[in-house]
Amino acid sequence: MLRFEDSDRFDDRQKAALRYTSAILWDSSIADDDLWAQLHAYFTEPELVELGFFIALTSGQQRWIKTLGIGHREVLGDTQVGLAAADSE
Repeated sequence: MLRFEDSDRFDDRQKAALRYTSAILWDSSIADDDLWAQLHAYFTEPELVELGFFIALTSGQQRWIKTLGIGHREVLGDTQVGLAAADSE
């Protein structure tokens, strides 16, 4: 994922979304006019809002889970809910 720019596994739309993700997570200065032009070439404004919200929510969720010290496949408190999908066991 760190080398997505050079990867053949992602198309231009996906790479634009990954650049957007990098700007949100790591360096907001990446979100310059060129990035916004790329994003608007592939996404509508509502899609950009939804994508940004999802990236921020997922990032926050992962940090919170790490703060709690919960790993994958661990059960939360007294529930039967784990972090991994039930069919992946």
